[in-house]
Amino acid sequence: MDRNLYIFHIDVNSAFLSWTASYRVNILGEKEDLRNIPSIIGGNQEQRHGIVLAKSVPAKKYGIHTGEAIMTARQKCPGLVVVPPDYGLYVKASKALISKMQQYSDNIIQYSIDEVWCVLDGFENLYGQGQIKNFAYRLKNEIREELGFTVNIGISTNFLLSKMAGELSKPDKVHTLYPEEIQDKMWPLPVSELFFVGRSTTEKLHKLGIYTIGELAKADEGTIKAYLKSMGQIVQGYARGMDLEPYMFTHEANKGYGNSMTAPEDITDRVYARHLMLSLCETVGARLRKDNVRINVVSVHVRTCEFLSTSKQMSLLSATDVTEEIFRAACHLLDGLWDGRTPLRQIGVHTSGVQTDAGRQYNLFDLEKFDRLEILNRTIDKIREKYGEDAVFRASFLEGNVSHMGGGLNKERRSGVTIGIDVMGENTRII
Repeated sequence: MDRNLYIFHIDVNSAFLSWTASYRVNILGEKEDLRNIPSIIGGNQEQRHGIVLAKSVPAKKYGIHTGEAIMTARQKCPGLVVVPPDYGLYVKASKALISKMQQYSDNIIQYSIDEVWCVLDGFENLYGQGQIKNFAYRLKNEIREELGFTVNIGISTNFLLSKMAGELSKPDKVHTLYPEEIQDKMWPLPVSELFFVGRSTTEKLHKLGIYTIGELAKADEGTIKAYLKSMGQIVQGYARGMDLEPYMFTHEANKGYGNSMTAPEDITDRVYARHLMLSLCETVGARLRKDNVRINVVSVHVRTCEFLSTSKQMSLLSATDVTEEIFRAACHLLDGLWDGRTPLRQIGVHTSGVQTDAGRQYNLFDLEKFDRLEILNRTIDKIREKYGEDAVFRASFLEGNVSHMGGGLNKERRSGVTIGIDVMGENTRII
């Protein structure tokens, strides 16, 4: 088999739980590994909308699945260990994975916080034919030994097939799915396992008598198009091994500063969405301050599981580089774009109207608050630059999380300085 370009899809196994377990065992020295017991990562248990974000293999044996209510999961497994999410830790672990992959390729495409594609062009010229699987196993083992968590690696010659390969069986596995292997490896799978075929699309296909990926690939194109419109053409193309469109990896062009994230699971919880939004605003604000510029336009971009994209923007009263001010505008825009129920896969915050040496037009009520926040934000940037990202962190990213019940701000004690922000009430408290 004469090939010279390979695409790896690297997917962290049960990322949120795995990263948390690795941190607790390898850094904090805990004896009990969350990966070996029935455990989940979930939101605040006292909230009615707390959901399972990640689960261990032992928890899966109880029938617990990602996205279900924590209350339901506890009913299935009374002894279930529930650990709140730590988004700051996840970002740090994701960056470590990216850094590791950059040792082998300068063409790394991040699809979500726990998934990346690695394009290896000219591989067989460097390493010789027939060595690609050996190299993938070596890489997988290096990630486990150096970073403390396991991954699945899918290998193919296009992006879609490499991602599908990585899903064949888990955890800690390497799989290939080349075009000539589609019929044997991919077509027998349930149609629900095809990339971007969600519950709604699966139900529609079942009504047409289509239950496997192979049946979708062989179905009449006119029937699929008539019943599922453009979405049908896309998923039928995927069933036949067609590669992903470029828009899957790109976001709206923006002349300012922005950041986007494709979530590892459907975003159906408003608290979770705002936590992701805050994380994005943090990075955007830091970049603005590093370049000594301000912006006066904020826009939010979302993409649903059905490939529908929409965005909205607003102008600010005055140019700013304050994270909290950008976050407040982003939350307002998100509320206008999203009903809080339709599953989202991608969310982004972008800014424009970049200005240098811009003065602030003050509002009587915001004068003192934003003066303090401007100084605070730059101080935080300096501390993080000198002592690392974990030296100062948002209270809402703490283990123990933030309780939004009654507007309270509850957290466990942890070393370092915390800055409180209520992601639902948008109130900023300096602690």
